[in-house]
Amino acid sequence: MVKELACRKCKCVTIGKVCPACKSSDLTSDWEGIVVVANPDESKIAKTLGITAKGKYALKVT
Repeated sequence: MVKELACRKCKCVTIGKVCPACKSSDLTSDWEGIVVVANPDESKIAKTLGITAKGKYALKVT
């Protein structure tokens, strides 16, 4: 099973070693919750969380 990691900077969830959204390598396996944003321009949740790109994001990253 592939372990998903969350970026500490933008909270994007990935299976790689580099964040696809902000290109940071500051990733952690210590995260909780998930939200998938398909249309950030129309999503009230994306606006509340400050998400500007579509993708999978963690709700809590430590």
